[in-house]
Amino acid sequence: MHDLTHDAFLCGKLHLWQPRKGYRAATDPVLLAAACPAMPGQSVLDLGCGVGAAALCLAARVPDLRLSGLELQPEYAELARRNGAENGIAFEVHQGNLTEMPRGLRVDFDHVIANPPYYPAHGTPSPNIGRATALQIADTPLSHWIHAATRRLAPLGWLTLICGADGLPEVLSAMGGKMGSVAVLPLTPREGRPALRILLRARKTGRGAFRLLAPFVIHEGAAHDGDRESYTPRAGQILRTGASLSDEFR
Repeated sequence: MHDLTHDAFLCGKLHLWQPRKGYRAATDPVLLAAACPAMPGQSVLDLGCGVGAAALCLAARVPDLRLSGLELQPEYAELARRNGAENGIAFEVHQGNLTEMPRGLRVDFDHVIANPPYYPAHGTPSPNIGRATALQIADTPLSHWIHAATRRLAPLGWLTLICGADGLPEVLSAMGGKMGSVAVLPLTPREGRPALRILLRARKTGRGAFRLLAPFVIHEGAAHDGDRESYTPRAGQILRTGASLSDEFR
């Protein structure tokens, strides 16, 4: 993979190599990292880690994590390793399929984070093979991601997930009785707009009640009004400086 860009995340705290025309990390992995309640010294597995954006954004906020990643596409897995090394962050990345977990990842983790592809499989396919593979859900439904995460979590470990809002029923169904203490944070692009994505936390063997939280608004104003950022102050804290979303999950 030769046609790459070197992109700044978190106002330059991280710089990540990404394919110019393949699947590219944007705001979702940054939000995912902000929602994960990991503490120093804990272990984290990033399922479908891509170039490592979510795991490395998390490491930029929380020191001394034991980070592992699983990525299906070899080129992306290699970029994730490179990005970890060049940012000075220890990140063990395995190439493989979440339905046939590599042996080195068959251990218990304190946290599993995931940003599953959620564009509809019947939509217009991308001409870029890497992007199409990353975005299509036909071969790996959301339920498989939940089952893989549940198997890899230690008792009382946390799953943190970002996905399309229309995937929430499948996610909750797949959890069954193995995951509890579920909290869902709707992500709305602007005040008064429907939530298109959700962030979810759930705890293995948790017994807390289900909570649907107040929506998190990403942009100010009623509509996009020019070629500039329009993040709300709180979204700017998350996306620019890597602040935690812990207050929103209380």
